[in-house]
Amino acid sequence: MKAVALTRYLPIQDPSSLEEVSLPRPAPGPRDLLVRVEAVSVNPVDAKLRAPKPQVEPAPRVLGFDAAGVVEAVGDEVVLFQPGDEVYYAGDVTRPGCNAEYQLVDERLAGAKPTTLDFAEAAALPLTTITAWELLFERMPFDFDAEGNSRSLLVVAGAGGVGSIAIQLARCAGFQVIATASRAESADWCRRMGADHVVDHRQPLAPQLQALGLASVDAALNLADTDLYWDALGELLAPQGHVGLIVEPAGALRIGDPYKAKCIGIHWEFMFARPRFRTDDMIRHHQILGRVGSLVEAGKLRTTLTEVLGPINAANLREAHRRIESGSTVGKLALAGWA
Repeated sequence: MKAVALTRYLPIQDPSSLEEVSLPRPAPGPRDLLVRVEAVSVNPVDAKLRAPKPQVEPAPRVLGFDAAGVVEAVGDEVVLFQPGDEVYYAGDVTRPGCNAEYQLVDERLAGAKPTTLDFAEAAALPLTTITAWELLFERMPFDFDAEGNSRSLLVVAGAGGVGSIAIQLARCAGFQVIATASRAESADWCRRMGADHVVDHRQPLAPQLQALGLASVDAALNLADTDLYWDALGELLAPQGHVGLIVEPAGALRIGDPYKAKCIGIHWEFMFARPRFRTDDMIRHHQILGRVGSLVEAGKLRTTLTEVLGPINAANLREAHRRIESGSTVGKLALAGWA
């Protein structure tokens, strides 16, 4: 089968950083789906795993953790899907990725592809959607279905992949959403995703929120730079508020006052935790993707795809990684079909 892989960890400008290879088609284990990959999306985790380092792989390593495709075959213990079903998923960071014509994924990590989306539109959603859902409604003590939600939520880096779907999920759950963006293009995107207000994260946040009539916020998602916004969020969060984090800090964080004095909850999210540690509740990924798929089909959520770069090949994946590393992408980038 065709695949795009690496054996050395090189700068993305190097044509050898991601190369086209031919690999054997894998055979499904008991709970596995063998998926014919139709589209993939690229995330910061792809670029981080590919970042330059001295290590050399003894065999080609396939990355990629967002995909949509068609079930080709199933393991003998699979109960959720059958061949011919269209699925979308973020997969498992401990297994070969989706930048291949065929991929194995545990059935508990996959959801039925929303019928209203094409493969590229669907591939843009799984990793960021699971991340945002788990952070807001499983790590934080919020209920998506609670009536009368009137909390305020600050989303730092609202135009990114996670921010784009977090804004939508929070609005559906009744939150007042304030997103941050620093460019006109990204600010406009946040408003299109449903943000009530957009402020500039390159400027002090407190005065901008005060101008909106907000002395504090009930919760914040820091989806960009944990260290840079740590002190500011500690001051902005209301007593007994909550902060959600997905980016590992560069240094030690001071979690005393004001975080201690206000009893602020600090919540980490890494959507690969469940598959990586084979937790008993791995099926939550299947359930979350199913619920989100229903919301998409009902017109309450939209894809966060902004551009399809072309077919799945090494050159297009290198371009996607280059853009991700630039830190200026809006929404999600996808590749669809095989050249």
